[in-house]
Amino acid sequence: MNLGPGEIILILIAVLLIFGPKKLPELGKSLGQGIREFKKGTKEMRDDLESSFKDEPEAPKEAPKNA
Repeated sequence: MNLGPGEIILILIAVLLIFGPKKLPELGKSLGQGIREFKKGTKEMRDDLESSFKDEPEAPKEAPKNA
């Protein structure tokens, strides 16, 4: 779904009318904090998964069998 400049302007005007100019900075700040927390959580989860794979001992490799 691609939004063109006209649709983006229409959405911004609707948001401005609904929330008012005084609430927009608060909404932007809250949205930024939410995105930051989400990125932080996903990074921590990825780091935990990577460290658990590194800590996992490797299975001993079997020697080739000569028949």
